[in-house]
Amino acid sequence: MIWSQQFDEVIWLDSNNYEQKYGSYDAVLAVEAFTSIQTDYYDGFEKLKEYQTLANDWVFGYLTYDLKNDVEELSSKNPDGLAFADLSFFQPKKLFLFKDNQVEIQYLKCVDDELEDDLKAIENVQNEEKTPSENNIKIKLKIHKDEYFNKVNTVLNHIHNGDIYEANFCQEFYAENTQIAPLETYKKLNKISKPPFAAFVKLYDKYALSASPERYIKKEGERIISQPIKGTAKRSGNKVKDEQLKNNLIADEKERAENIMIVDLVRNDLSKTATKGSVNVEELCEIYTFDQVHQMISTVTSEVTAKTHPVDIIKSTFPMGSMTGAPKISAMKIMEKLEASKRGLYSGAIGYFTPENDFDFNVVIRTILYNATQKYVSYSVGGAITAKSDPLKEYEECLVKAKAMRTVLES
Repeated sequence: MIWSQQFDEVIWLDSNNYEQKYGSYDAVLAVEAFTSIQTDYYDGFEKLKEYQTLANDWVFGYLTYDLKNDVEELSSKNPDGLAFADLSFFQPKKLFLFKDNQVEIQYLKCVDDELEDDLKAIENVQNEEKTPSENNIKIKLKIHKDEYFNKVNTVLNHIHNGDIYEANFCQEFYAENTQIAPLETYKKLNKISKPPFAAFVKLYDKYALSASPERYIKKEGERIISQPIKGTAKRSGNKVKDEQLKNNLIADEKERAENIMIVDLVRNDLSKTATKGSVNVEELCEIYTFDQVHQMISTVTSEVTAKTHPVDIIKSTFPMGSMTGAPKISAMKIMEKLEASKRGLYSGAIGYFTPENDFDFNVVIRTILYNATQKYVSYSVGGAITAKSDPLKEYEECLVKAKAMRTVLES
């Protein structure tokens, strides 16, 4: 990882050896762009489709939440301190695929003569990054507690009026005029959380340090897998209490209702590209345990034809239901009015396409975002609001989700 920091384009994806049924690699490192695409949301998916088709190779990158404006007649007018491009992908010159204590190395022909020198350099790397890091970072809130309660009550009014059934309401925590050491910060965050969909992204002066526990969508041949998370409980160091917290989550009607609503939405999204009768709920409201939290996760699968373009599959399901609400378009419109920040990469996706037209993308949650030029650090958290939501409990759940990121930045 330290060796990779000499490059302007770096993406590291890490499963943290978390046992998962649909894992392809333990970790992946892609560095140095041979070709790339960076664009705003307008015709964003069509541009990505053209780029991915022409590259016909591994491409790595991200999709921001604001690509919703390409899929539907929506807009993003809230303040944005991060200024990430709406879509950014690159075809790496150098690729490392880690699986079962082995590494497969793929270099493009234009740089394959550098492999031997690179391996020596990797072996000899010792120095940590030198970027200064503040010890007195002051985290600010875009939405304070009383205002949060008022906005959640507004969402509840929309639900009671029948405008929506559920909405993911998000809030930003941020720090200005702040410098962090991105790789060091990522390592600390990853050590605390050890999630299965961790990611370190460096694209010039923009960084994403992600401890995501959630897969958005994956394609394996003609099989599509989506694994939405809805339902969160904190962990306890006491084994008996921790088991009780887990059992409480299993029995929580409100959390199950959240999850089931999103499963229905995901089933509908996948059906747009699925072969007839192939959409299937493999897991419903299963409990997965991570270092920081227990999560309720469902697994929905479908089958597609070989002729279905991979980008079309993503476009037809984007943004992911777990970060929007139901009905999706109505929820996104209402959240745009109530939220105080442009989501940007938060609640978007980070991942890759393979030369075989497969793909795998996470959901960008539990993620620190950093614009080094603007010296702006940000992390956002959200919670699903349903008819049974208690504003105070929703606020407390947000603080649980934010704990690891705040701890890392303020330590």
